[in-house]
Amino acid sequence: MSAEHQTQIAKADLTRIRPYGDTMDDGKVQLSFSLPVPDGPEAVEAARQLAAKMGLLHPTVVHHEQMGTEFTFVVLYGCCVHTVDYAHIEVPKVDSTRMDFYEINQFIRDRIGRKITVVGACTGTDAHTVGIDAIMNMKGYHGEYGLERYPEILAYNLGSQVENEELVRKAVELGADALLVSQVVTQKDVHIHNLSALVDLLEAEGLRERLVLVAGGPRITHELALELGYDAGFGPGTLAPDVASFVVQEMVRRNLV
Repeated sequence: MSAEHQTQIAKADLTRIRPYGDTMDDGKVQLSFSLPVPDGPEAVEAARQLAAKMGLLHPTVVHHEQMGTEFTFVVLYGCCVHTVDYAHIEVPKVDSTRMDFYEINQFIRDRIGRKITVVGACTGTDAHTVGIDAIMNMKGYHGEYGLERYPEILAYNLGSQVENEELVRKAVELGADALLVSQVVTQKDVHIHNLSALVDLLEAEGLRERLVLVAGGPRITHELALELGYDAGFGPGTLAPDVASFVVQEMVRRNLV
């Protein structure tokens, strides 16, 4: 980054920020979408008019191509006129210190004094296991071991399409300390229904306070998870140490040792 750019950033008004493209505060954005019409001049003009109605100034279509027989994919540029007050944004975040593989296992030995049991699953009709596998499976993801590799964690990955009742049954059978619930399918907010139903079931069985309950998935935020009765929520980009660090620290905080 050049000295000029660093100076511009230092002078930026954090109460009025907007997108940055070529120069500071130019508002430049890139937008892409598909239209249910054949490719051609009319499709390009339709995309341009739509971008203008979205509030973008000087919308310009820079790429368009036919998709199938009756659809057009469009990429365009424009200038956003709106700003946001970044200085006063408050976003609920998971309150834990991230530790690495070795630090987490040592923390368990020192502060908990026994192996902990973590049970994970994709619940309801959700058959997408990429997320839960990245956290649980021994090989892990992106250079980080999964929880099955942790010597101080007994990790059970139940896989996909696990009904809430079955997850609770396995949690009791295995003596779980934590439940990890992955939700990828979100059509018609089915993830919210599944997550809420699990909390209701755990509370009805008198188990909720005995467990660390974590939700994860592409549409999951920490704020949403808290609203639904979970202890934490993790979104895209989460790795095993992020989840494990929270779980073990939450266990100690709540004296679930």
